[in-house]
Amino acid sequence: MDGLLIDTEDIYTKCNNVILHEYGKPSLPWKIKAQLQGRPGPDAAEIFHAWAQLPVARSTFTAKQAKLQAQFFPTTQPLPGVPLLLKTLKNSSTQLALATSSHAVNYRLKSTHLPHLFSAFAPSRRVLGDDPRIPNGRGKPAPDIYLLALECINKELRAKGEPIIYPEECLVFEDSVPGVEAGRRAGMRVVWCPHPMLLKEYLGREREVLAGVANGTDQEVDDALHEAGVNGTGTKGRTNRYHSRMDDGWAEMVTTLEGFDYGRYGIQI
Repeated sequence: MDGLLIDTEDIYTKCNNVILHEYGKPSLPWKIKAQLQGRPGPDAAEIFHAWAQLPVARSTFTAKQAKLQAQFFPTTQPLPGVPLLLKTLKNSSTQLALATSSHAVNYRLKSTHLPHLFSAFAPSRRVLGDDPRIPNGRGKPAPDIYLLALECINKELRAKGEPIIYPEECLVFEDSVPGVEAGRRAGMRVVWCPHPMLLKEYLGREREVLAGVANGTDQEVDDALHEAGVNGTGTKGRTNRYHSRMDDGWAEMVTTLEGFDYGRYGIQI
């Protein structure tokens, strides 16, 4: 959702930079931000604070951050091509679900003023980052959130006596690198639509991202994470046992959702 459907990624950066500058810290660089995108709040916080080393309690930072987000999230707008994409998919026979790492409070701040956009997703098919059905530590890049979103759809299909949908029949839209890995690990096809600055950060590594194996960090980030007791994947105690093949056709990159090629993915409109 963030950075894919709506322009909240830049708002996240703006809010964080306001606080960083207050304490004489540099702006959040994209090599760090790339590790935060798509992850549940607690996991992203571990990575951010390991890098930022702010001279205040996390609770103080969180309070300042929440105040800024409450001010700016209600101003968010859809990204190019998104309104038409969702309208087209909603009016087709496509089964839609939303899987976002945003927690309920932030989701409301970002979506309440955009009912025309989020009406594409039935409330029963919205899976948020603090959904109790997602086990602790199983946010993106783990596949659980996407598998749960699929189960929400299939639960309704079973109730109506209709055939269920299998992971290999699903198409995940993602902007984040951990999200691409989550979709791949769920056994689903993925369309990666990254922020221009994220794409610049991964220039030359696009094939790794699409294969779901680029979710690493550089040495500076790794050192900070190690001091915080977090491994290079950004999640405590997690090891990456996922394996994929480069150029296997299960993930593709687009630079915009404008003019989306539905036929390429077998979507009938």
